[in-house]
Amino acid sequence: MLRRLYDWVLTLAASRRAPLWLAIIAFAEASFFPIPPDVLLVPMALAKPRRAWTLAAICTLASVAGGAFGWFIGYALLHELAQPIINSYGYQEAFNRFVDTFRDYGLMVILVKGLTPIPYKIVTIAAGAAGFSFGTFMLASVVTRGARFFIVAGLLRAFGDPVRDFIERRLTLVTTLVAAGVIGGFVVLRYL
Repeated sequence: MLRRLYDWVLTLAASRRAPLWLAIIAFAEASFFPIPPDVLLVPMALAKPRRAWTLAAICTLASVAGGAFGWFIGYALLHELAQPIINSYGYQEAFNRFVDTFRDYGLMVILVKGLTPIPYKIVTIAAGAAGFSFGTFMLASVVTRGARFFIVAGLLRAFGDPVRDFIERRLTLVTTLVAAGVIGGFVVLRYL
Protein backbone atom coordinates (compact mmCIF):
# COMPACT_ATOMS: atom_id res chain seq x y z
CA MET A 1 0.00 0.00 0.00
CA LEU A 2 2.74 2.46 0.94
CA ARG A 3 4.54 1.73 -2.36
CA ARG A 4 1.37 2.49 -4.36
CA LEU A 5 0.97 5.75 -2.45
CA TYR A 6 4.61 6.64 -3.15
CA ASP A 7 4.15 5.89 -6.87
CA TRP A 8 0.99 7.98 -6.96
CA VAL A 9 2.86 10.95 -5.48
CA LEU A 10 5.55 10.61 -8.16
CA THR A 11 2.91 10.82 -10.91
CA LEU A 12 1.72 14.10 -9.41
CA ALA A 13 5.14 15.63 -10.15
CA ALA A 14 4.44 15.35 -13.88
CA SER A 15 1.02 17.04 -13.78
CA ARG A 16 0.45 20.67 -14.72
CA ARG A 17 -0.82 21.28 -11.19
CA ALA A 18 2.39 19.96 -9.68
CA PRO A 19 3.14 23.15 -7.64
CA LEU A 20 -0.30 22.91 -6.03
CA TRP A 21 0.26 19.22 -5.29
CA LEU A 22 3.70 20.07 -3.89
CA ALA A 23 2.08 22.52 -1.46
CA ILE A 24 -0.63 20.04 -0.49
CA ILE A 25 1.86 17.20 0.10
CA ALA A 26 4.23 19.48 2.07
CA PHE A 27 1.35 20.70 4.26
CA ALA A 28 -0.02 17.21 4.83
CA GLU A 29 3.39 15.63 5.53
CA ALA A 30 4.00 18.06 8.37
CA SER A 31 0.86 16.96 10.18
CA PHE A 32 -0.44 13.55 9.07
CA PHE A 33 0.74 12.27 5.64
CA PRO A 34 3.51 9.62 5.39
CA ILE A 35 5.24 10.70 2.14
CA PRO A 36 7.73 13.63 2.28
CA PRO A 37 7.43 16.45 -0.27
CA ASP A 38 10.94 15.70 -1.54
CA VAL A 39 9.44 13.05 -3.84
CA LEU A 40 7.78 15.90 -5.75
CA LEU A 41 10.41 18.58 -5.17
CA VAL A 42 13.27 16.53 -6.64
CA PRO A 43 11.73 15.67 -10.03
CA MET A 44 10.15 19.12 -10.35
CA ALA A 45 13.42 20.94 -9.64
CA LEU A 46 15.27 18.67 -12.08
CA ALA A 47 12.67 19.28 -14.79
CA LYS A 48 12.75 23.07 -14.34
CA PRO A 49 15.98 24.07 -12.55
CA ARG A 50 15.22 27.80 -12.86
CA ARG A 51 12.13 27.25 -10.70
CA ALA A 52 14.02 25.40 -7.95
CA TRP A 53 13.97 28.37 -5.53
CA THR A 54 10.25 28.94 -6.07
CA LEU A 55 9.55 25.25 -5.49
CA ALA A 56 11.63 25.29 -2.29
CA ALA A 57 9.67 28.33 -1.09
CA ILE A 58 6.37 26.56 -1.81
CA CYS A 59 7.60 23.53 0.14
CA THR A 60 8.77 25.65 3.04
CA LEU A 61 5.64 27.76 3.40
CA ALA A 62 3.28 24.81 3.05
CA SER A 63 5.34 22.65 5.41
CA VAL A 64 5.41 25.39 8.06
CA ALA A 65 1.64 25.88 7.67
CA GLY A 66 1.19 22.11 8.01
CA GLY A 67 3.45 22.25 11.05
CA ALA A 68 1.13 24.84 12.61
CA PHE A 69 -1.77 22.47 11.98
CA GLY A 70 0.21 19.59 13.51
CA TRP A 71 1.01 21.78 16.55
CA PHE A 72 -2.71 22.55 16.88
CA ILE A 73 -3.56 18.83 16.63
CA GLY A 74 -1.16 18.09 19.49
CA TYR A 75 -2.23 21.06 21.56
CA ALA A 76 -6.02 21.05 21.18
CA LEU A 77 -7.00 17.73 19.66
CA LEU A 78 -4.52 15.25 21.10
CA HIS A 79 -7.01 12.67 22.29
CA GLU A 80 -9.64 13.12 19.57
CA LEU A 81 -7.45 13.40 16.47
CA ALA A 82 -3.74 12.97 17.19
CA GLN A 83 -3.91 9.72 19.13
CA PRO A 84 -5.49 7.79 16.23
CA ILE A 85 -2.85 9.20 13.84
CA ILE A 86 -0.04 8.28 16.22
CA ASN A 87 -1.47 4.79 16.72
CA SER A 88 -2.03 4.22 12.98
CA TYR A 89 1.65 4.85 12.25
CA GLY A 90 2.85 2.93 15.31
CA TYR A 91 4.56 6.04 16.69
CA GLN A 92 3.36 5.90 20.33
CA GLU A 93 6.78 5.20 21.86
CA ALA A 94 8.47 7.79 19.65
CA PHE A 95 5.73 10.28 20.48
CA ASN A 96 6.12 9.78 24.23
CA ARG A 97 9.90 10.29 23.96
CA PHE A 98 9.42 13.48 21.97
CA VAL A 99 6.94 14.92 24.48
CA ASP A 100 9.42 14.27 27.30
CA THR A 101 12.27 15.70 25.24
CA PHE A 102 10.29 18.82 24.34
CA ARG A 103 9.84 19.60 27.99
CA ASP A 104 13.62 19.76 28.34
CA TYR A 105 15.06 20.62 24.91
CA GLY A 106 12.18 21.91 22.74
CA LEU A 107 13.96 24.40 20.53
CA MET A 108 16.97 22.17 19.92
CA VAL A 109 14.67 19.24 18.99
CA ILE A 110 12.81 21.35 16.43
CA LEU A 111 16.02 22.66 14.91
CA VAL A 112 17.56 19.20 14.58
CA LYS A 113 14.50 17.19 13.60
CA GLY A 114 13.29 19.81 11.12
CA LEU A 115 16.43 19.26 9.05
CA THR A 116 16.29 15.49 8.99
CA PRO A 117 13.98 13.19 7.09
CA ILE A 118 12.52 11.90 10.37
CA PRO A 119 8.74 12.34 10.04
CA TYR A 120 8.12 15.99 10.89
CA LYS A 121 4.55 15.23 11.96
CA ILE A 122 5.95 13.64 15.13
CA VAL A 123 7.75 16.90 15.94
CA THR A 124 4.77 19.12 15.21
CA ILE A 125 2.22 17.09 17.16
CA ALA A 126 4.61 16.55 20.07
CA ALA A 127 5.41 20.28 20.24
CA GLY A 128 1.71 21.07 20.58
CA ALA A 129 1.11 18.25 23.05
CA ALA A 130 3.99 19.48 25.19
CA GLY A 131 2.61 23.04 25.08
CA PHE A 132 5.80 24.32 23.46
CA SER A 133 5.69 28.05 22.58
CA PHE A 134 3.85 28.42 19.27
CA GLY A 135 5.85 31.48 18.19
CA THR A 136 9.20 29.83 18.87
CA PHE A 137 7.97 26.67 17.16
CA MET A 138 6.95 28.60 14.04
CA LEU A 139 10.24 30.51 13.83
CA ALA A 140 12.30 27.35 14.26
CA SER A 141 10.14 25.58 11.67
CA VAL A 142 10.72 28.32 9.09
CA VAL A 143 14.48 28.09 9.66
CA THR A 144 14.81 24.30 9.60
CA ARG A 145 12.25 23.45 6.94
CA GLY A 146 13.49 26.29 4.76
CA ALA A 147 17.09 25.15 5.14
CA ARG A 148 16.18 21.59 4.27
CA PHE A 149 14.18 22.38 1.13
CA PHE A 150 16.44 25.18 -0.12
CA ILE A 151 19.54 23.00 0.27
CA VAL A 152 17.91 20.23 -1.77
CA ALA A 153 16.67 22.69 -4.43
CA GLY A 154 20.03 24.47 -4.60
CA LEU A 155 21.96 21.25 -5.04
CA LEU A 156 19.55 20.06 -7.72
CA ARG A 157 19.73 23.39 -9.53
CA ALA A 158 23.51 23.43 -9.46
CA PHE A 159 24.33 19.78 -10.13
CA GLY A 160 21.21 18.08 -11.54
CA ASP A 161 20.86 14.30 -11.93
CA PRO A 162 24.01 13.23 -10.04
CA VAL A 163 22.72 15.06 -6.96
CA ARG A 164 19.34 13.38 -7.28
CA ASP A 165 21.05 10.00 -7.14
CA PHE A 166 23.11 11.13 -4.14
CA ILE A 167 20.05 12.51 -2.34
CA GLU A 168 18.04 9.36 -2.93
CA ARG A 169 20.80 7.11 -1.60
CA ARG A 170 22.53 9.15 1.10
CA LEU A 171 20.29 12.00 2.32
CA THR A 172 19.45 10.25 5.57
CA LEU A 173 23.13 9.70 6.34
CA VAL A 174 24.14 13.29 5.51
CA THR A 175 21.32 14.93 7.46
CA THR A 176 21.90 12.60 10.39
CA LEU A 177 25.59 13.59 10.46
CA VAL A 178 24.65 17.28 10.32
CA ALA A 179 22.14 16.77 13.15
CA ALA A 180 24.79 14.93 15.20
CA GLY A 181 27.14 17.86 14.64
CA VAL A 182 24.51 20.34 15.82
CA ILE A 183 23.77 18.27 18.93
CA GLY A 184 27.50 17.86 19.59
CA GLY A 185 27.94 21.62 19.32
CA PHE A 186 25.18 22.26 21.87
CA VAL A 187 26.67 19.66 24.23
CA VAL A 188 30.13 21.25 23.94
CA LEU A 189 28.71 24.73 24.56
CA ARG A 190 26.73 23.57 27.56
CA TYR A 191 29.74 22.02 29.31
CA LEU A 192 32.34 24.67 28.47
